[in-house]
Amino acid sequence: MTSSLAIRTSCPPGACTCDRERLLDTPGADLRILRLTRQEEQHLLERLENLASLDDLEHMQQRMYQNLGVRLTIAPGFNEVRSMRGIVIHIDELPGLCRKTRQSIPAAIRRGLEKHPEIAYTLLNAHDLLRDA
Repeated sequence: MTSSLAIRTSCPPGACTCDRERLLDTPGADLRILRLTRQEEQHLLERLENLASLDDLEHMQQRMYQNLGVRLTIAPGFNEVRSMRGIVIHIDELPGLCRKTRQSIPAAIRRGLEKHPEIAYTLLNAHDLLRDA
């Protein structure tokens, strides 16, 4: 007995550039990202908003890659970091990843860093930006 996994519903035509249909039509394609249903996306965003530490954030990055294939990079920007907007959060291009999800993940991480600024300070220190402070 095989059970089919729930996959994300398609976006309205012309509203997204996720290439969901092309991904489904490609034989042997990595379909992990399609497991991120709208309900699961809400759980993920809630979890990212409630980060407890930098280790927790790094753990979430690893889990997102293992379960969904999403590569997430978080680092200080090239200029001064005066607010959470100075921290660069980059998601690699991935067919099947919705445009809105691509925007909401960094926003959720920034909200989590604003709730717990000590995580942002630890991130900056890990990149040796607070060595003289």
